[in-house]
Amino acid sequence: MKRERAYDVIVVGAGHAGCEAALAAARMGCSTLLVTQNLDTIGLMSCNPAVGGIGKGQLVRELDAMGGAMAQLTDKAGIHFRQLNTSKGRAVRSSRAQVDRQLYRRLAKQLLEGADEVRSEKLDARSQNCPDSDRPPRAVTLHQGTAARVLVRGKTAIGIETELGEKLRAKTVVLAPGTFLNGLVHIGLTSFPAGRLGEAPAQKLSANLRELGFRIGRFKTGTPPRLDIRSLNLKRLQEQHGDAEPVAFSAWTVEPVQNRVSCHIAYTNAKTHRIVRAGLAQSPLYSGVIKGRGVRYCPSIEDKVVKFSDRDRHHVFIEPEGTDTIECYPNGISTSLPVHLQLRMLQSIKGLEDCRILRPGYAIEHDYSDPTQLFPTLETRPIRNLYFAGQMNGTTGYEEAAAQGLVAGANAALRVQEKPALVLTRADSYTGVMIDDLVTKGTDEPYRMFTARVEYRLLLREDNADLRLSPRAHELGLLSGERFARVQVKQKQCEQATAWLSSARIKPTAATNRLLQSLGTSPIHESVAPVELLRRPEVTWSNLVAMAESAPDLPAPVQELVELEVKYEGYIERTKNQLGQFEELESIVIPERLDFNRVPGLSNEVRERLSRSRPASVGMAQRMPGVTPAAVFAIMAFLKGHK
Repeated sequence: MKRERAYDVIVVGAGHAGCEAALAAARMGCSTLLVTQNLDTIGLMSCNPAVGGIGKGQLVRELDAMGGAMAQLTDKAGIHFRQLNTSKGRAVRSSRAQVDRQLYRRLAKQLLEGADEVRSEKLDARSQNCPDSDRPPRAVTLHQGTAARVLVRGKTAIGIETELGEKLRAKTVVLAPGTFLNGLVHIGLTSFPAGRLGEAPAQKLSANLRELGFRIGRFKTGTPPRLDIRSLNLKRLQEQHGDAEPVAFSAWTVEPVQNRVSCHIAYTNAKTHRIVRAGLAQSPLYSGVIKGRGVRYCPSIEDKVVKFSDRDRHHVFIEPEGTDTIECYPNGISTSLPVHLQLRMLQSIKGLEDCRILRPGYAIEHDYSDPTQLFPTLETRPIRNLYFAGQMNGTTGYEEAAAQGLVAGANAALRVQEKPALVLTRADSYTGVMIDDLVTKGTDEPYRMFTARVEYRLLLREDNADLRLSPRAHELGLLSGERFARVQVKQKQCEQATAWLSSARIKPTAATNRLLQSLGTSPIHESVAPVELLRRPEVTWSNLVAMAESAPDLPAPVQELVELEVKYEGYIERTKNQLGQFEELESIVIPERLDFNRVPGLSNEVRERLSRSRPASVGMAQRMPGVTPAAVFAIMAFLKGHK
C-alpha cells in the first residue's frame, strides 16, 4: 500500500493570509500544501478593490521588504495609484492603489502554481555553489477541499482532515480561513450560512477548535452592493485622478506603474439618511439579529446615520473593479438592508439616480479565536505546531491578514527546520505592532491598523522598510540574494550621502546666495557643510546638487530618505531614546512556566491575566490591559531576586 505523503507545512485558506503563508514557507524550502475550498478564488478580494491606505500601506511595504507577494501583485494589477497624507508629516504618509480584482486573483494563482516563482533561493551547504538553474524548485501544492478539523497527537498538530474524510499530514499547520469560519450572511432579515456570498462556510472547523480548547468569539463585517458603472452619471460626480507621477508599491517593480482609470466621489444626503432610518427595523444590525461586534473604523451606512446623526452627508467613493468590467464598488456605503431599500438609498444620491445593482450588499458574521491565545510567532498556545493568521485572529483588512500570513508561514517553516523563530516587535515594524497588540491586549472589535497605533512611526516609515527588514528576510531565505543586493546598494548610497553631507563644503558664491534667496531663506557668508543647509525647511537635496558639483548622484527615493533623516534629526534622536527604554524592558524575559502565584504584590486579577496570556517579557506584561506599574515593578523585583 502506497504510503501517505506528509508535508512540511499545510496552509488552510487561500485568501491574502493563506497565500503569503504558503509562499513564505515554500521560499524557505519547505514542502507546502495549500488547501482551499475553491481553486478559482485564490487571492480573491472579498471586499473593496484596493490595497494600502493609512497605516496599511506601511504593512504592504514591509511585506515587500520581506519577500511577500502583495506589493508586486498590486503593481501588476494596479489601475489607480495615490499617495495619502502628503500634506502631513512623512512618518504618516501611506500608499494606496486601486486594482483590477480579477487580474489580481489570476496573478496570485499563477504565482502559487509556478514552481520557479516560489522556490527558495537560500541553499543548504551541499548546494551552496549550484547555479540558479540547478536549484531544486519548491512549488506550492494546491488542493481543493474544506478543512473539517485539525489532526493532533497529544497537544501537537500533525495535519488536517477535510470534510470528505481526507487526512492530510504535516509537521506544521497554518489556519487562515478568513470570514469562512462559521460564516453567516445577512441581507435584510434573511440570513444563511456562507463564507462569502454564494460560497459555503467552514462550520465543522470552528466546532473542532472549540473542542481543542480555543476561546472562540464572533465578529461582523460587511460590504456594499456592486453597481453597473454604466448606470451612473459620472459627470455629476467629482472625479478623482491618480497621482501625476504614480509610485510603485514594490521596491522590486521595474516597469513604471500607470493610472488607467479615475475614481469618483459622491455624497449621501438628507433623503438618503431618511430612507436608512426608515429601514432600521428591517436591518439585521438594528433588529438584534446580528450578535457579532462590527468594525468601528469602517461602519455601515446604518451605523453612520445613527451614530453620526449630526452629519448631513457622507462620502461615497466610486471605485472601478477593473478595466474590462462594468462593476464598480461604492466604498463608504456598506449595508445589510433589504435589497429594495439598498436600491432606494443608492438612487437618492446625486449621480446615482438610475443606478443598477449587480450584487447586493450584505453583512457577514464569522468566528474568530481570541488572539491572546497566541505566541508572538502566531503559534497557538493550546496546540503546538499550529499557527493562526488573518481574520481568525480578530483583524480586518487584506493588508493585516497578509502580514500575519507571512509571519505565520515563516515561523511554521522555521519550526520544521528547527531554527529560531521570527519575532517582529513594536520597535522594528508596523507588523510587529499589530501582532503585539493582538497577543498582549486582544481585541473586542475587528482590529485595523493605523499610524496612530505605532509609537515609533517616525522610524518605521514606508521609505525605509527594506533597510529595516530585508536583512533578516534574506537570512531566513524569504528574500533572494539578487534583491538583497539591491538593498545593500541602497544602504551604501545612504551612507555615502550622509558622509558627503558632513564632509563637503558649499561656498558663499553669488549663484548660491541667489538660489537661497529665491527659496525664501537667508544667504550664507562663509563656507558651510551641506547638512547645515539641508536642515533648513526650504532647501531640498536637488537644491544642494545645484549648489555643489561634488554631490553624489542618487536615485530619487534615496534622496528623499536622506533628506528626511536630516530634517527630522532631532525628533528621530528623541524617538531612538524612547526606543532604548522600550528595548530594555523587552530584554527582561519572563520564563514561560513562571508561576505568577509566587510573585508577591500582585492582585488576583493581575495574576489571572498574566497566567492566561503568558507574556514573554516584562515589556509585554506592561502593555497588557489591567497590569499596573506596581505590578510590573513587582515582577521585575521577583525576577531579579530569583535569577
